Amino acid sequence: MLSQQQADDYQKNGYLALENWVDDTWLSRLSAASDYHVERSKGLTESGKGLDLEPDHTAERPRLRRLTSPVDHDDTFREFALEGPAAALAQAILGGPVRFHHSKLNYKWSDGGEEVKWHQDIQFWPHTDFSPLTIGVYLDDVDDEMGPMGILPGSHRGPLFDQYAADGTWAGSISDEDAATLPISQVEWLKGAAGTVTVHNCCAVHGSMPNHSPRVRRLLLQTYSHCDAFPIKHAGANGNLGRYGGLLIGGQNAQSLTISGRSFRCAPDWSAGKVPTIFGSQQKEQRHSK
Repeated sequence: MLSQQQADDYQKNGYLALENWVDDTWLSRLSAASDYHVERSKGLTESGKGLDLEPDHTAERPRLRRLTSPVDHDDTFREFALEGPAAALAQAILGGPVRFHHSKLNYKWSDGGEEVKWHQDIQFWPHTDFSPLTIGVYLDDVDDEMGPMGILPGSHRGPLFDQYAADGTWAGSISDEDAATLPISQVEWLKGAAGTVTVHNCCAVHGSMPNHSPRVRRLLLQTYSHCDAFPIKHAGANGNLGRYGGLLIGGQNAQSLTISGRSFRCAPDWSAGKVPTIFGSQQKEQRHSK
């Protein structure tokens, strides 16, 4: 699943590029599922039903930006992310059970599909640590012309940038002034054949250029954290996760948590039921100890 050298490279550089990692059977299933949602989009004149459309989208010439939370819309994407190769790879990198956060399928459409400016992910959905990583799968052969993802090696250990605009609104990208301080010449552009997998840490600086080719560039993304990491609910996208957000994969829920290097077990998850009072909990403990 993962060599020691690859594990070391991820810790050092904050990313991996695994050529031809997804086999042909899975690649065919994922591609077919992607095509189904393109067909579904032809009946839409504006974004909706999990599909984010480019402004010039039409039924005759569909142009999608994203399928949001594909695990909620398609069993193939759900199986791949929660039970299949992506889940296994996340566990291998993070060294044990993982917590699923979210998924998305980005369609960088042909002939000018939109760029993604330099940014870091953790500001979009803060966690209690910096273990979250995103596993991407190229569903198409990707070369320089198609706007591959670029990543700055080692930037996951550097500063966390403010991603607000000068007027105080959320920009979702590093400002031009801060970007000018980055050694962009060191960026690694992660190209590869269909089935190539990219992995990047939540603090790594990354982005991509427009797709100037006549071919679509589909990138399936799924994000996981270590089981001891929890999303902070009222920050960023954490309050709007899909039905599987927070799902623990590969182990039992021990309710363990590590913050600033200090580990402890937190109270059970009471979100689906009645929250007990401290009095009831303590009196029950007293009864059991007698």
